[in-house]
Amino acid sequence: MLFYEPLFLTVFPAFYALYLLVRGTEAKKWALLIGSTLFYLWGEPVFVIVLLASTAFDYLLSFYLGAPTPRPTRRFALTAGVAGNLLILIVYKYADFLADNLNLVLSPFGAHRLPLLHLALPIGVSFVTFEKITYLVDTYRGISKPAATFRDYCLFVLFFPKLLAGPILKYHEMRDQIASPRAVEWSDFGFGFLRFSRGIGRKLLIADPLGAFVNAIFAADPASLGAGRAWLALVSFSLQIYFDFAGYSDMAIGLARMLGFSLRENFDKPYVAQSLTEFWRRWHISLTTWIRDYLYKPLGGNREGEARTYLNLWICFLLSGLWHGASWNFVLWGAYNGLFLTLDRLFLRKALERCGTVIATLATLVIVMIGWAIFRSDSPSHLFTFMSALAGMNHATNATEIPAEVPFTLVVGAFISLLPATTLYPALVRGYDNRAWLRTLTIAALVVIYVLSVARAVTAPFQPFIYFRF
Repeated sequence: MLFYEPLFLTVFPAFYALYLLVRGTEAKKWALLIGSTLFYLWGEPVFVIVLLASTAFDYLLSFYLGAPTPRPTRRFALTAGVAGNLLILIVYKYADFLADNLNLVLSPFGAHRLPLLHLALPIGVSFVTFEKITYLVDTYRGISKPAATFRDYCLFVLFFPKLLAGPILKYHEMRDQIASPRAVEWSDFGFGFLRFSRGIGRKLLIADPLGAFVNAIFAADPASLGAGRAWLALVSFSLQIYFDFAGYSDMAIGLARMLGFSLRENFDKPYVAQSLTEFWRRWHISLTTWIRDYLYKPLGGNREGEARTYLNLWICFLLSGLWHGASWNFVLWGAYNGLFLTLDRLFLRKALERCGTVIATLATLVIVMIGWAIFRSDSPSHLFTFMSALAGMNHATNATEIPAEVPFTLVVGAFISLLPATTLYPALVRGYDNRAWLRTLTIAALVVIYVLSVARAVTAPFQPFIYFRF
């Protein structure tokens, strides 16, 4: 069930009214847990059993992770918990990828082919796995204690606004909110609804129109693409993936706020970044901070010399690429980002600073967009041919029609993305804070965006969130 489906838009108001009528902390937690379980059960009726079983396993292990449990026992419990969660991810997400590559390597030797499992990837499994690992690691580190009840831990795992595509939450960030959900105020509803409206508008009015065009271009033979259409498709995808994923985060944050919960921000105007290092501080913040806290720092971070720092960056982004999908393209994408983060530390970031804001922003955008070409291509061979198209080296025969709404949507998306880099943006922020008429106009615009988005959700072809693949 997706946030912009007519079914959800019909069911959620009824659930929300019931939640507001419920009195008492315990009753509110049960209402949220039951609602969240049914929400996930609608889309994953089988995997929910695996998820609940692994959640119970985590909860039992957490009592052996802290003092006064002997250190060897704590380490064994942590290893078992992390390995169990990763095993679920490996089986569902990487088993066929590993089997395919082993079959390719062993085929010259006449080895028997390993069978493929063909398991459907459960929605949100990568996000949930990382969140469950944070619970175990934070308990082991003493950052937080085990959840007070199994129900509280289940609510952390299954809390439906963030369940399908994040933001990736750390248990200690949500512990107090889950332990004692606060009463919902009118300001929560107002902020939450407007944030949800912004998100649904980003998804349905910008990302989806661009996505239809992007899908048509990338489904075609890249050898038939001219440079113009290839670059148009790449710019469209760069905006599509941002407005799609940031739109989901907006909707998740908005829905949670309507229920009285505060979730962390996941995006901070990423396309105004002036280096790739800055871009990754602004893009998918919950993932990059997770990688920093649970992978980069345990590997040694930047504490063991320059060479080790560069190696750690590469390891982190190679694994980040693999986290996004079981494909060599994602590994290449991770390596590409690791390369430019290393170059940033060596000289590139300082060189861009000397070039000025405009050139630094444009250069960073180009670096990011080439990365998105790697990310979006279906295979290394497809990527190579598409890159040739970007360079104008192909014989252009593709005449894929450009829908009438694409140019307008591109302009609107680019304007919204790059507006924070202009001097107009601070003036607009000050005006919103100090002028009632501007706040009223913004609210009215978001209400109109919500209505238009719902109308499109009812009439336009269905397009899932991009990050549901992960």
